Amino acid sequence: MIEKLHEVGIKSQYAYAGGFASIALSFVSWAISRANASHDRAQSDRWGIFVGHWAPTFFAVGIALRLEEKK
Repeated sequence: MIEKLHEVGIKSQYAYAGGFASIALSFVSWAISRANASHDRAQSDRWGIFVGHWAPTFFAVGIALRLEEKK
């Protein structure tokens, strides 16, 4: 899969950017959910944690792509 991503032009920098964007989106989704009067604190925390789990995946893909780029 990583080889195919590399072949179509996906670079490791894109995956790293996705990881950092996921961290920012995690905070934004948490803040928006907290501002919604119908959501309690637990619901807001779940939104932030759900989106925050994407970041490690993007960083792992970035590392794999970087290794593929060095071949």
